[in-house]
Amino acid sequence: MTDLPTGPGAHGVAGSPADETSGRSIGEVFGDVSRDLTTLLRQEIDLAKAEAKQSATRAGKGAGMYAGAGVAGLLFLVFLSVALWWALGGVIGRGWSGLIVAAIWAIIAAILAMVGRAEMRKINGLPETAETVKKIPPALKGQEPPHTPARRTTMEEPR
Repeated sequence: MTDLPTGPGAHGVAGSPADETSGRSIGEVFGDVSRDLTTLLRQEIDLAKAEAKQSATRAGKGAGMYAGAGVAGLLFLVFLSVALWWALGGVIGRGWSGLIVAAIWAIIAAILAMVGRAEMRKINGLPETAETVKKIPPALKGQEPPHTPARRTTMEEPR
């Protein structure tokens, strides 16, 4: 058997939840709603701050590990280059072998610079975010903004 409320407050009689607002003005009810909404928004912001802090801490630790790996990789390349220099130096002389190793690194640096420059030229900012942000004020006013098609240049279509 189910427990159904019985008694004076069960069917809209005095003491029911519906009766709690009947003696209050619309202004009081609106004030309560806006206060509750403000509290909810503050709690959501606090939650977002806590999550962002935790994510930033983890990202900082991860970035530190990447930096350590980068330093270790750089030292590896330095010692590998010295080993190559000495190995070639036994065959063609230390001076020429040093120039050959330096030339190899100059070629690698030039290739990486060209690839990096090409990638930087592909950056086109935040076009979709800018489009979306433009729509916010009219949406808050209850109007629909004039249609402006989103421009896609180098970005892939979302899947």
